[in-house]
Amino acid sequence: MRRIGFIGLGVMGAPMAERLIKAGFEVTGHTRRPAGLDRLAAAGGHPASSIAEAVHGADAVITMLPDSPDVAEVALGADGVLANATAGTILIDMSTIRPQTAQEIAAAAAELQVDALDAPVSGGEQGAIEGVLSIMVGGPAAAVTRARPLLEHLGTTIVHVGPAGSGQLVKAANQLVVAGTIELVAEAIVLLEASGVDPEAGLRVLGGGLAGSTVLDRKGAAMLERRFTPGFRVDLHHKDLGIMLDAARASGTIVPLGAVVAQLMAALRAQGDGGLDHGALLRGVERLSGKVDAR
Repeated sequence: MRRIGFIGLGVMGAPMAERLIKAGFEVTGHTRRPAGLDRLAAAGGHPASSIAEAVHGADAVITMLPDSPDVAEVALGADGVLANATAGTILIDMSTIRPQTAQEIAAAAAELQVDALDAPVSGGEQGAIEGVLSIMVGGPAAAVTRARPLLEHLGTTIVHVGPAGSGQLVKAANQLVVAGTIELVAEAIVLLEASGVDPEAGLRVLGGGLAGSTVLDRKGAAMLERRFTPGFRVDLHHKDLGIMLDAARASGTIVPLGAVVAQLMAALRAQGDGGLDHGALLRGVERLSGKVDAR
């Protein structure tokens, strides 16, 4: 597979497409934002004015879009991916969406002899830039095998987790862990600062022990400095936690801490911080602690 259609060239999609171009793939991309098309062209890709143009002749089509309705429209719409793909094409959706939507797309694709994989990712913008994403893949095993050489240019951990929709369920679990960990890092930082302890030194020690994590390594410094330029927006994590809660309810799973962090994320969004990086959960802790605008 050398010819790739790529739809969605935002914070995550743009660097992923660029990695494929550097690896020698012929990438034709489409996005609603002109800046995304300009960036693709500058990297050596081919801008497309429509989904149909991006899909035409593609061996694989990758979508990286914000939410379930966006993916459903792009995949299933009258002039969408499946309306323009040929038999044997692989549709790889790397967005984070509802498992039910992934299953609906997979069923529609199968009728057209197109393999559909739900392959959401974890690792954020930096992981996309570095090509070290963790990719959780749902769908037919044979299609995963075909797609793996492509996915290996985007991530270092690629795991087939089950049938259609399974990748999205694992991503929901991922977002639960990530949000919970960011919240605890935020609480630790505010606690250290309020107690007169050097928080930078404190986080350095925490990172070397059992409390260490990728979240702490990648988010800790920016949270200390109150740098919340979005690598992953609060709005999107709020959406993902809604998916997690729906999955928990459907499976009869009780997620008490998950429900609390979902409410904290929702509160942060309601207070106007939806466009910030999810590390801005720190701002929520400061508000609850009466330390608004303390720094």
